[in-house]
Amino acid sequence: MAVCDVCGNDYEMAFEVRVAGSVHIFDSLECAAQRMAPVCANCQCRILGHGLQSDGQFFCCGHCARQQGQPQLVDHA
Repeated sequence: MAVCDVCGNDYEMAFEVRVAGSVHIFDSLECAAQRMAPVCANCQCRILGHGLQSDGQFFCCGHCARQQGQPQLVDHA
C-alpha cells in the first residue's frame, strides 16, 4: 500500500501524480487538489477548472482578476 502525501492515509488504491519530475501519492482527488491546485490571489479559493493567470498570479475568474488590478483578464463563456 501507499501513504498519501497530504493526509497520511495508508490506502491500497492510492495513485501517483507526476509533475515536473516529482512524484506525489494521494488517496483521493480531494487530497490531490489540496496539494496541487493553485489558489486564487483574490479570494483564496482552490482553482479546479480553467482559471486565469497573469504575472505569476492565478485567479478563479475575471472578477477576481479585476479586483487585483488585472483588467485585461476576462472570463470566457
